[in-house]
Amino acid sequence: MKKKILIPLAAVVLIAVVVSILRSGDKAEAKVETRKVQQKDLLALVNCSGTIQPKRKVDVSANAMGTIVHLAVVEGQHVDQGDLLMEIDPSEYAAAVKALEAAINSSRADLKLAEASLDKANQDHDRAEELFKESIASEEQVITARTNARIEEARVEAAGHRITQYEANLSKAHHDLTKVTITAPMTGVITRLNVEEGENAIMGTLNNPGTVLLVIADLGTMEAWVEVDETEVVKVAIGQVAEVKIDAFPDQEFTGSVTEIGNSPLRIRTGASREAVDFEVKITLEGTLPNIRPGLSAKAEITVADRHEALAVPLGSVTVREWPLKDSDIRSYSGSRARKQKAALEEFGFGADGADRDTTDAAADDIKRKETEGVFVLVDGFVKFLPVKIGIAGEDDFEVLSGLTKGQTVVTGPFRILRQLKDGAQVEKLGRKGNKGRRGSGDETED
Repeated sequence: MKKKILIPLAAVVLIAVVVSILRSGDKAEAKVETRKVQQKDLLALVNCSGTIQPKRKVDVSANAMGTIVHLAVVEGQHVDQGDLLMEIDPSEYAAAVKALEAAINSSRADLKLAEASLDKANQDHDRAEELFKESIASEEQVITARTNARIEEARVEAAGHRITQYEANLSKAHHDLTKVTITAPMTGVITRLNVEEGENAIMGTLNNPGTVLLVIADLGTMEAWVEVDETEVVKVAIGQVAEVKIDAFPDQEFTGSVTEIGNSPLRIRTGASREAVDFEVKITLEGTLPNIRPGLSAKAEITVADRHEALAVPLGSVTVREWPLKDSDIRSYSGSRARKQKAALEEFGFGADGADRDTTDAAADDIKRKETEGVFVLVDGFVKFLPVKIGIAGEDDFEVLSGLTKGQTVVTGPFRILRQLKDGAQVEKLGRKGNKGRRGSGDETED
């Protein structure tokens, strides 16, 4: 009796085990996030940061040395071109002018004296010539008189040249005297004042710049001076549009365009012996900026490329594999799952082993392989790696130039799964619940 009961029970257990084995054999290898290939408007942006500076400014330095005896302006004051800014003690320069004027007067008196001596020497020469004709004077006396006349003529010429030299020095002294009065070279706002009355102004030399007394800037046209990494500056071009955000005005966004790209790198030491290489890019802002000040921190997004209705896939879906694929990169199954895999891949023109029918034997050892960008396309629960040609990179998506068509489903993550996923593997799609709490995923995962 017991045997009759145990035999059916064993048969049930055996059937359950077989069903369990069959079901486990058809189980997906991984759960993945997916999204369909879409057409989207894409913008390729270069993000950078820097400071706000006036497009035109002038550093006013001292062209004369001395004590500042009068300061006529304050920081933040608006000035017009030609307005008085400050005066340097003129005593030394005024004394130099007076000394040269006196030297010129003395030289003019010397010139008159030399001219009188020349007249006397010419008269002596003429008389010596007449006496020589009458045989009263000797030839030696005539020669002496002629020589004296030439000497006096040279003295007159030298006195004239001295006067010219003193007049040139006087002109320079008058020019130096005007330098003690410093006026505004342009219309603008005094954005920095570095001196006070009583301080000494120092002139610059050939190798050392002089004291920057103050800075005048035209705040009507402002620029964002930003630093762009060497890998991205090659994408930037004159005229490209940029959106600028100023930290002091967090609720406002300003529009501008690239007007200058630096040719010389800005090398910034980042530690040890490594250096970061950036290039300065200037973005001219449109319109007027109220209450703006030079030096405010700013961030900019430069639009270096845009595409309308471009075929797009998420950034995270693009991965790299050696192409053509090796046997170790291709998943093979047996039994019913192999038949399902074959049917799924043949639907898109792929062979049962997951290889493109038009591709040479991927398992051959003598094939030269290279790392190729591509995505995993999902077909009826199985994935296929497809090489793609990538265009610009938007904020969340890559532009696809070739290799995919609109509506195909691609695997977008998780990254740890995508990194190890094999061509032809059976996977299961995660629903929105499976993606709950994932930050920065961009588009929602496809159901």
